[in-house]
Amino acid sequence: MMEYIKLFWEDAPEGEPPAILYEVDTENERLALRSIDIFADGRTRNIPDLYDGVIEITPIPTVEELNAHVWGEEFRACTIERAEFEAIWENHTYDGALK
Repeated sequence: MMEYIKLFWEDAPEGEPPAILYEVDTENERLALRSIDIFADGRTRNIPDLYDGVIEITPIPTVEELNAHVWGEEFRACTIERAEFEAIWENHTYDGALK
């Protein structure tokens, strides 16, 4: 089963995305299948394999964990619909909130 998460990164360093979308496989250790970085100017970057080239594969925390600040005070998250994820993936544009 898939879960779609929108993560907001408050005060993201310059050049880093203030919002990130994740497609999470809840039946495979919460690993992300795809993700989308959303930059302050509305540009997006599709990442078809989040773990390509990484040394350690880390599961995506739950929305509850992210909002409990287990991973830091600067992160806030919510679930989104698959349709929203797919539309941004296909259109390479995002005009929603960044906070």
